[in-house]
Amino acid sequence: MVTEQDLHIQVDLQRQQLRLLSGNRCIENYLVSTARNGAGECQGSGCTPRGVHRIRLKIGAGQPLNSVFVGRRPTGEIYTPELAAANPGRDWILTRILWLTGLEPGRNRGGSVDSLRRFIYIHGTPDSEPMGQAASHGCIRMRNSELIRLFDQVSVGTRVDIREQF
Repeated sequence: MVTEQDLHIQVDLQRQQLRLLSGNRCIENYLVSTARNGAGECQGSGCTPRGVHRIRLKIGAGQPLNSVFVGRRPTGEIYTPELAAANPGRDWILTRILWLTGLEPGRNRGGSVDSLRRFIYIHGTPDSEPMGQAASHGCIRMRNSELIRLFDQVSVGTRVDIREQF
């Protein structure tokens, strides 16, 4: 039987994969999209931070599939291609948000490398966005239906380890 305490997440930046594990056993494996600018921890870099994190907040429980979020709040909009066409260049944060906080002082916690203050999330993205390719602004993007499944299995405090390769 899997308990919440056994669950943790690994994000492999090279493979563009997120794995949900129970102990050493992989129970879910998803293609994701991390930062177009690669790995890095500095504020304003547009990079995905490495190291050990945990889920600080889960946002969006009960919101419909493709709900649009701005500033971590649902706007009441539902993403459609027509909405996208009317808002070119918008960075779409959809469906759910898992907001990450770093656990390594000086690496991903505190000062100019603080993942929480950088607003680093695991979040949904339009289905038209590629998975398995680095294309985000620093966050970890997932397919909306897969994010809902992950969101429902993890809790605040779940460990998230982000590395260039596992």
